[in-house]
Amino acid sequence: METEILFKNESYRMMGACFEVYKTMGCGFLEAVYQECLAIEFRAQGIPFVEHPRLVLDFKGTPLKQTYEPDFLCFGEIIVEIKAAKNLIDDFRAQTINYLKATKKQLALLVNFGHYPQLEHERFVNDPLSRFSRIS
Repeated sequence: METEILFKNESYRMMGACFEVYKTMGCGFLEAVYQECLAIEFRAQGIPFVEHPRLVLDFKGTPLKQTYEPDFLCFGEIIVEIKAAKNLIDDFRAQTINYLKATKKQLALLVNFGHYPQLEHERFVNDPLSRFSRIS
């Protein structure tokens, strides 16, 4: 049985924007530079997004003072967390999964602009049956 790719068209467009930023800028800049470039590219490609949306957390139904702020929320549904590191590590993956938990969204993209010689990226799906799955 073949499973359908969640937000296939939207994530394809978003990754296209990420590849464009990487192709133009390469690796070696700070994360903030890629953040700004990606916002410009999302705008140019007509991809709806919010930068650093403040996510309210709760503990057993009680709102917390602490909040989470992923880099982007696109199409109102897809979290994008960007990095500028040599490689993706489990801490980055855990952070991305926590954003999915906090938002109860279904899809997150973890994108690393610091990897050479190509953009590094992973998809995380918040699947109620298996909890979380990573698709590289």
